[in-house]
Amino acid sequence: MQKIAVVLFNLGGPDSLDAIEPFLFNLFCDQDIFNLPFGQKLFARLISKRRAPKVAVQYKLIGGKSPINEWTEKQRAMLEENLRKDFPSLDVYKAMRYWKPLTIETVSNIESKNYDKIVLLPLYPHYSKTTTGSSFNEWNRHYKNDSSKLIYVNSYPTNEKYIVAINQRIDESILQFPKKVRNEIQIVFSAHGTPVSLVKKGDPYGGHIRQTIETVMKSRQYSHNHHLCFQSKVGPMKWLEPATDKKIKELATLNKKHLLIVPISFVSDHVETLFELDIEYRHVAEKAGIENYIVMKGLNDSKLFIDALSDLVKNNL
Repeated sequence: MQKIAVVLFNLGGPDSLDAIEPFLFNLFCDQDIFNLPFGQKLFARLISKRRAPKVAVQYKLIGGKSPINEWTEKQRAMLEENLRKDFPSLDVYKAMRYWKPLTIETVSNIESKNYDKIVLLPLYPHYSKTTTGSSFNEWNRHYKNDSSKLIYVNSYPTNEKYIVAINQRIDESILQFPKKVRNEIQIVFSAHGTPVSLVKKGDPYGGHIRQTIETVMKSRQYSHNHHLCFQSKVGPMKWLEPATDKKIKELATLNKKHLLIVPISFVSDHVETLFELDIEYRHVAEKAGIENYIVMKGLNDSKLFIDALSDLVKNNL
């Protein structure tokens, strides 16, 4: 019987307020995102020290830590239980890019157990050099065993069960609106932004996001008006547009007062959904005169999403 390991890749997040600065340091050390010709660690140390107090305020408002670690653990446990029905000798691991368990720890754990196959499965459905690419690069820096055992799952923007899982969450969210306005809801897909320079270099992320949205809306028979926008801009360079806060204001001026915000590039709730979308941009919406502003909860422990991951593993094996 084959021994199989599945590795779930995610960013990770600070598990306490004290963890914020070292988490940010790890993030700013990532050369797949911030590629400096020299002084990367010095840059990372300075900027993480400067940003940590501001970021701590955000985390205090969502419970003092990121829930992404708990959600990823829940997804790991659910996926392992699901897959062991067909593969009794299968284990599922987590490898976090910027927090614990770090990729180097997961590699060490897996290399000591002599698996026949290792499936590398990102919890980023849309491929970007800055997410999946970075996670795979980090894995390859540390993994020294037989590389023929490795199976890479690069992306899955239109996976059937993933799309159904998103639509299930959208349907649940629509029920939170007053009945009389449900036909007027604007579905606002908010994706994590990337610099335009990355797109020009051929990064497929933006295209993958559009594929997901088009597939979601087609399977809903275009039930509502929908919009794409981008959040989480960092630094002075030009990023993908329109920005989510600007899109909210624009819809308000068009007298579109009932917004369902769908965090489309994330599969777990964390600071960018719970603080940025649900607190910071809620203030923007209220100030602009939006009457109903609802943020869809993440896929988190969605059984349909776990079924999607399970199918991806089986199909790639």
